Amino acid sequence: MKVKYQIPNIITLSNLLCGAISVYFVTQGNLPLAAILILAGAFLDFFDGLAARLLGVSGEMGKQLDSLADLISFGLAPAFIAMHLAGAFANDVAFSIWAFTPIIIAPFAAYRLAKFNIDERQTTDFIGLASPSNALFWLSIPLILAYSNTSSGLGSVYLAFAESQISINIAALVISILMISEIRFFSLKFKSLKWTGNELRFILILGSLALLIAFGVQALPIILLLYFILSIIDYFIKK
Repeated sequence: MKVKYQIPNIITLSNLLCGAISVYFVTQGNLPLAAILILAGAFLDFFDGLAARLLGVSGEMGKQLDSLADLISFGLAPAFIAMHLAGAFANDVAFSIWAFTPIIIAPFAAYRLAKFNIDERQTTDFIGLASPSNALFWLSIPLILAYSNTSSGLGSVYLAFAESQISINIAALVISILMISEIRFFSLKFKSLKWTGNELRFILILGSLALLIAFGVQALPIILLLYFILSIIDYFIKK
């Protein structure tokens, strides 16, 4: 078997490895590093598909490996971050089943990924929130707490959220439901660089850049909210 046929698979498995190591660092209490590893997995997730197209070696094996890797990096690893925030790994807190509520993110992500593989309606957009978007939300919280000012303003809101088990559990439930919902979210893949047909994609990119410049890492959850709002607008325009 030619080496080139395995290059996309190696990239995909590297994504999976990032997710698996991320889970380990969550259990060790190093959430910022766990979040960075998920980001690395997302970077690899983008390039495995690109490599497959450039090499002309896409196939069913790559498709299945991609879903398995995404489940670990964008389903299980974010679920562990959410559980840690909810207090599941705190040694000085009495056992509470509510601290393990965010683990529901993992099976919901699995269902969403399986649905994507067999749903022929998802060729130009997504039905249900994509698992990388779920991961973006959860990885942003540790990065915000570690690398931004949480003593006032928007940062204090994030800090209050991260310290509230109820808020973490509600967010886990809402995002899990969004992943398997029938809500359409536009794809970020460009078929051309023309403005026509890509209006919402350009708005999201420009808006994201502006938010990152204004708020730094604290902009990440807001960018996800912007994506949700633009997708709802896109749905009603098409309807």
